Amino acid sequence: MSITLRTYTFLDSLQPQLASFIGKTARGFLPLPEMASLFVEIAPGIAVNRVTDVALKSAEVAPAIQIVERAFGLLEVHAHDKGAVMSAGAAILRDLDLDESERVKPRIATNQIIRSIEAYQAQIINRNSRGMLILPGDSLFILETQPAGYAVLAANEAEKAADVKLIEVRPFGAFGRLWMSGSESEIDSASQAAIAAIESVTGTGS
Repeated sequence: MSITLRTYTFLDSLQPQLASFIGKTARGFLPLPEMASLFVEIAPGIAVNRVTDVALKSAEVAPAIQIVERAFGLLEVHAHDKGAVMSAGAAILRDLDLDESERVKPRIATNQIIRSIEAYQAQIINRNSRGMLILPGDSLFILETQPAGYAVLAANEAEKAADVKLIEVRPFGAFGRLWMSGSESEIDSASQAAIAAIESVTGTGS
């Protein structure tokens, strides 16, 4: 079976909102803030079962997310010990006979900021999100990435850089999606950090 490494991203320290969002929405073992985390996305999706097996047998890590779709599969593992998470990642790459440099280089499909959200639009967003609430007058940052898994890298780096609220992040499917809100200046800082993080990732063409 030919495997494509779509996402391979190591988060050295999960930020509080992202860790809490994963804990609220994931069905696996819940991470805590400041834990190290690894997201691996592959194609075809069914092969992520093998990836999970390799990761758990190679290091003391816990999985929060395992999503198996027909096209793509996503795994997240985490631990307090950064070395354990990195060891799990190295074992996955060895088993797949791939190098980190062979991951797909992400691209930004959508990048927009909506200033001073209207009250009705805030209500619509809040009904469909699982994170923090956006309030009327907040600015909204929306980012789409391809491959999808890199949306968590953008979310984590944006949260490090600015005082913003994580509304929603979806790191699976054809595109990854991120919504964040806050004051105009903080959203500008968050968007710059998120975009810089995505653009810094090296890899191959899709």
